[in-house]
Amino acid sequence: MITLSPLKRRIVYVTLFEIIAIISSTFVLMKLSNSDASESLPVAMMVSLAAIIWNFLYNTAFEAWERRKQIAQRTLLIRSGHALVFEIGLVLICLPIYMIWYGVGLIQAFVMEAALLLFFLIYNFVFTFIFDKIFTLPYEYNSLSS
Repeated sequence: MITLSPLKRRIVYVTLFEIIAIISSTFVLMKLSNSDASESLPVAMMVSLAAIIWNFLYNTAFEAWERRKQIAQRTLLIRSGHALVFEIGLVLICLPIYMIWYGVGLIQAFVMEAALLLFFLIYNFVFTFIFDKIFTLPYEYNSLSS
C-alpha cells in the first residue's frame, strides 16, 4: 500500500482515473458508433475534459450555495440532488458533442450518453475501490473515520 499526501493522492487519482476512462470510453464509443479509435478517441478526450471542467465549476458553485444557505451537513437528499443535477448538466454538455461529432440525432446521442453513464457508474465504483486499496489515506485521516 502507498500513502500519499491528500493533494498528491487527488492528483494521482484524477490522472489515473481519466487516463483509464479515456481509453475505456474510446472502446465504448467505438462500439456504440461503429467507428474506429481515431474517430472515438478525440470524443472521449473532449468528454473527459468537459467532465473535469464541469465537475470543477459545478462543485465550486454547489459549495458556494452550501455556504450561502449555511448547510451544515450533506444529507441523503442533498447528496442525491447534487449527483442528479451534476449528471443532468453533464448530459446536456455531452449530447451536442456526440450529435455534432458522429452526425447522429438526439435519440442516438442520448443512447450513447446513457451507455457511458452506466459504464462510468460501474467504472467509478471499481476504480475507487481498487485505488483506495492501493493508495491509503495518511494515518491521521484514517484515525478520524475510526
